[in-house]
Amino acid sequence: MGNKLMGRCKSLHLFRTALIAICFLTGVNFASAEKLTVTGTVTQASDGEPLIGVSIIVKGTTNGATTDIDGNYVIKTETGATLVFSYVGCQTREIVVNSAKIDVALLDNAEVLDEVVVVGYGVQKKKLVTGATAQIKGDDIAKLNTTSPLQAMQGQLPGVNIASESGQPGSGMKVTIRGLGTIGNASPLYLIDGIGGDISTLNPADIESIDVLKDAASAAIYGAQAANGVVLITTKQGREGKAKVTFDGYFGWQSAPRKMDMLNAQEYMTIMDESQLNSGLAPYDWNSMKSIWRTNAAGEREVIDTDWIDTMFKDNAKTSSYTIGVTGGSATSTYALSLGYLNQEGIVGGPAVSNYSRYNFRINSDHKLFDGILTIGEQASFIYVKSTGISVGDQYNNTLRGAFGVSPLAPVYDADGNYNDTSNSDWFMNEGNPYGSMMVTTNNRTKNATFSGNVYAQLEPIKNLKIRTVFGAVYGSSEYRSFTPVYHFSPYSYNDYTKVSQNMNHSLGMTWTNTATYDFNLGEHAFNVLVGMESYRYSGTYLGGGQGKLKEGFDDWNHAWISNGTGSTLGENGVSVVGNPHDDSRSVSYFGRIGWNWQEKYMINVTVRRDGSSRFAKGHRFGTFPSVSAGWNISNENFMESTRTWLDFLKIRGSWGRVGNQNIDNYQYLAPIKNQNTHYYFGQYLGPNGQLVDYATVLANNWGAYPSRLGNLGVTWETSEQIDFGFDARLFNSRLGINFDWYQKTNKDWLVVAPILATAGTDAPFINGGDVKNTGIELGLTWNDVIGRDFSYSVSVNGAYNKNKVGSIPNEDGIIHGNSNLLYDNSLEFYRAQNGMPIGYFWGYKTAGIFQNQQQINDWITAGNGVLQGNVQPGDVIYVDVNHDGVINDEDKVDLGNGMPKFTFGFNINLYYKNFDLGVTANGATGFKIVQSYRNQGSKQANYTTRILDRWTGEGTSNKIPRITNENINWQFSDLYTQDGDYLRISNLTFGYNFAPLLNQKWCSNARLYFQAQNLLTFTKYDGMDPEIGYGTQSWVSGVDLGYYPRPRTYLIGVNLAF
Repeated sequence: MGNKLMGRCKSLHLFRTALIAICFLTGVNFASAEKLTVTGTVTQASDGEPLIGVSIIVKGTTNGATTDIDGNYVIKTETGATLVFSYVGCQTREIVVNSAKIDVALLDNAEVLDEVVVVGYGVQKKKLVTGATAQIKGDDIAKLNTTSPLQAMQGQLPGVNIASESGQPGSGMKVTIRGLGTIGNASPLYLIDGIGGDISTLNPADIESIDVLKDAASAAIYGAQAANGVVLITTKQGREGKAKVTFDGYFGWQSAPRKMDMLNAQEYMTIMDESQLNSGLAPYDWNSMKSIWRTNAAGEREVIDTDWIDTMFKDNAKTSSYTIGVTGGSATSTYALSLGYLNQEGIVGGPAVSNYSRYNFRINSDHKLFDGILTIGEQASFIYVKSTGISVGDQYNNTLRGAFGVSPLAPVYDADGNYNDTSNSDWFMNEGNPYGSMMVTTNNRTKNATFSGNVYAQLEPIKNLKIRTVFGAVYGSSEYRSFTPVYHFSPYSYNDYTKVSQNMNHSLGMTWTNTATYDFNLGEHAFNVLVGMESYRYSGTYLGGGQGKLKEGFDDWNHAWISNGTGSTLGENGVSVVGNPHDDSRSVSYFGRIGWNWQEKYMINVTVRRDGSSRFAKGHRFGTFPSVSAGWNISNENFMESTRTWLDFLKIRGSWGRVGNQNIDNYQYLAPIKNQNTHYYFGQYLGPNGQLVDYATVLANNWGAYPSRLGNLGVTWETSEQIDFGFDARLFNSRLGINFDWYQKTNKDWLVVAPILATAGTDAPFINGGDVKNTGIELGLTWNDVIGRDFSYSVSVNGAYNKNKVGSIPNEDGIIHGNSNLLYDNSLEFYRAQNGMPIGYFWGYKTAGIFQNQQQINDWITAGNGVLQGNVQPGDVIYVDVNHDGVINDEDKVDLGNGMPKFTFGFNINLYYKNFDLGVTANGATGFKIVQSYRNQGSKQANYTTRILDRWTGEGTSNKIPRITNENINWQFSDLYTQDGDYLRISNLTFGYNFAPLLNQKWCSNARLYFQAQNLLTFTKYDGMDPEIGYGTQSWVSGVDLGYYPRPRTYLIGVNLAF
């Protein structure tokens, strides 16, 4: 019994011990389940942007909260509880509470396809879109801190090729959507909140989104304006809630990422001597020349050695931007306004020579009346731009190009500290002074003021029937003033008296748009119907004048106004006056669209637009532009059930459409009467010494007129037809997104000059003819993911391939010829559009190396090949005799490539960890050529780049660069001028940190500090300053480097604040 009692006591003791332990642990647990106020920010994993209206619920309770306009939330709970984060279009996440600060990133899910994208005159769910469109969010544009939104779009959208035309501040970008389709204006249509405008002057911080309509089915609703694609820009609107104030600013430094290496003085003198010897002449006696020598600080005689390229550039040019924004509103009225300032100095010459300043103001508001039956609102902006710049055109209008040709033996300044004049040089008196010329001839300033806006009213008398009227206007006013002082740099570069010129432009474009849309269902069939009309009118005026010989004391930039000139005779001493109206234009359009879908599984969209334009003759003013597109959400089919574990969405789509191009000059169908410089006079107006008396008066009193070309009333629209097949897919819980398109676009009925006989007595008329076919594929891939609670990332890659072929040019030789005298003095045509070839291809000789010895020359000629040089020698270029007729001539010129890339691509990588963010953006292009012509081959004294150091100097020394001669016998246009332009550019690298959570102040929701590098690295084999060259000698040509103003490399430090 004692043992049993002892056992019972032990059991009771163990029970009591266990009970005490359970009570203790329970007490500890109760103590740990303390009340806690949890705060944090919810962002989207793909871009790190805050999400508004995210639902946060304590699991198993009704306790909840939502995120505010900054993505922030506050919720009271307890340690160990589970928070459930849910948001439409994103995957739900559950987080166990273990701290008072919880930031969460949400991944997209298939429901994100219910989000809408902007289409013509409306919006549409992503999953119901049957055309080829692409979108970039405004926040993704703004964070790249580019001067123009177009720069931020580079490499972001497949099939949209964007190339810089110049690195000068404020310069434009060449935008080509799905290949070049015309020899006329190839720019896409830009619509800002539905009204035409200039995207390049928009403040990127004002943009909500940019949607690009790439195929004809998407763009056909814009008819005659849409042949080159459509870009729809939506600006930021207000949102219900308390006022939110934001400030975004940065300051940075710019420099040229690469400068050309030119020959220094010793190298140059060696090359010049060698050129003399190869031309059968004696080398130069450099010691006898006085102008090329100077005495240095040590009193020693040394040769002048000027690096003109380095002299033209300025390092650490400054750039800055500051924007203040305010958004907010109530349930019935919302507003958004912003004020921005941007300044960018040029890296060539500095701010006195090249500078761009822009002021932006915008206000948008919407107001609901009568319980939402009537909505009214407006979008209005004012943009003011001041700019100064250098010439960036062809060889005669390119300030930077002058620095490539001048020898290093000429100084920048003379002994008195003035800009050097080479008129008395005993080396080369015609050289001039490119730096001095830049500094004295760029006293110019352009001012542009643009007001653009629209007001609208929308009536919804019954549910889903919306009747909308919009009136928009764009008023532009610009003025230009320039001053040319007295200067003398060479016998060909001088100005003997002061000059001033002024001009101004005023323009007004007005658009009135009326639409009605109705969404309705018939059983399981859903319909969307749109009908509308639009009218447009444009007018403007131009006034300009010039004066010379400014009054003493008033002959400087500050006093350079026409009223201070003393010239009195029109046509002399810089006196000129001109005034004319802009060509008025009007258009009217009627359009409609009907969309159908069944259970959001099968979709069809049909559009039609009829446009009338004053730019064509009566009877040919109207054109009709239809389209049809269809889609199949195949992932909704029952037979796809087995794939739903990994395939979230798959849509197949196809489209066909026809659009037009009215981007032509007015009156192309008429025979315009020319009355300028058409002077008729008979007999002689000579004075006693045989000199013409009062020449200006004689011309003014004896003017005439004649038709400058023949008319053709049958001229009509250029048109573009396009077919497109593609698919959109989302896989692996929407982590992976895929977009693919194949297209074929045919532009036809170009406006070209007709073939006529010379006996017509005037220029030929325009006719419709010629076409070009662009065929290509586009691919876009995105991947978004979250690792743990604090780390999220996104990766996007895109690429596009395009092939271009011209056909059916209706003139005698099937060729549209390029201009001549562009690469160097008296140079011949080097580009053209031709049947069966790419548009704007480079046309020249193909080479087969360098003749190494006389035997090789003899064997070449004996084989029946021709030579171009009159007295061919070893070291000369071997020009290929393509047709093997023993003569080198135009029949031997071939396609040397063209400046439009065949393949363009880009990628983005964004990483987010707690309050840190890191982003990398890159873009590139392959499959194109660049024509490089820095040297004027017509001048034997012109300098060379250091590439010439690899020239032929004897057998076996070079098989690429020929020997040097005084005459241009080896540098006729050939593949020696062309280089591969392929490149990959790290265009943006950004590292940022948000200090707001550390500050932990309710009044500050964002306090991000970031560092950014733009144009950081470029990987290329091209030896010029920049391989991205959108400039061409005509609009349908690209990739011509005559001394290209490169894009700067920029380092920025900036802040983003929100209150």
